[in-house]
Amino acid sequence: MEVKLWNDKREREMYENFADLYAIIKATEKLEKAYVRDVISSAQYEPECLKLIAQFRTLASSLKDTVPSVERFVETYKMDCPAALNRLVTSGVPATIEHRAASVASSTTSAAVVAECVQNFITAMDSLKLNMVAVDQVHPLLSDLSASLNKLSILPSEFEGRTKMKEWIARLAKMGAADELTEQQSRQLHFDLESSYNSFMAALPSAGS
Repeated sequence: MEVKLWNDKREREMYENFADLYAIIKATEKLEKAYVRDVISSAQYEPECLKLIAQFRTLASSLKDTVPSVERFVETYKMDCPAALNRLVTSGVPATIEHRAASVASSTTSAAVVAECVQNFITAMDSLKLNMVAVDQVHPLLSDLSASLNKLSILPSEFEGRTKMKEWIARLAKMGAADELTEQQSRQLHFDLESSYNSFMAALPSAGS
């Protein structure tokens, strides 16, 4: 006799999302172990880890009502994935970025601030992908990102990310809270965020030299 997990389309979608979350957590655990055991290189590890973190953030955001605690989800399904929980929930950035941040840490720059910048970049880009384009949704994210970038002395004074975020914040300040970015504006902002993020990551290795 066939046993159905769901009674309607909504329940089916929920269980499919649970399966996706389960798969992301398991994949992250395996990736972390492979990196620690030197099975894969840093160059292979980092982009895959960033992709899993982005997927996790997007899915966790949409499941916040049904899965308020990822730790409880892991416990309920007896997943035993401590490395994945640390990477996805506690850290939020790949181990390579944490190590890179630590290598350039100084009295005015800490690994925590670099990690904060990375998280703010990813959060802003993910929000746009989720079509969160109202001014009162976008403005706080860009303000947090701008504030975290301003804490870093390792970045060049003309760093494009700082300039672009200031320009966007000024533009949003002239709009109403309920106004929304057009599709063109949203795509441009995402492009600027991605470009600034790539420049930010490129600046880290040589920043301490």
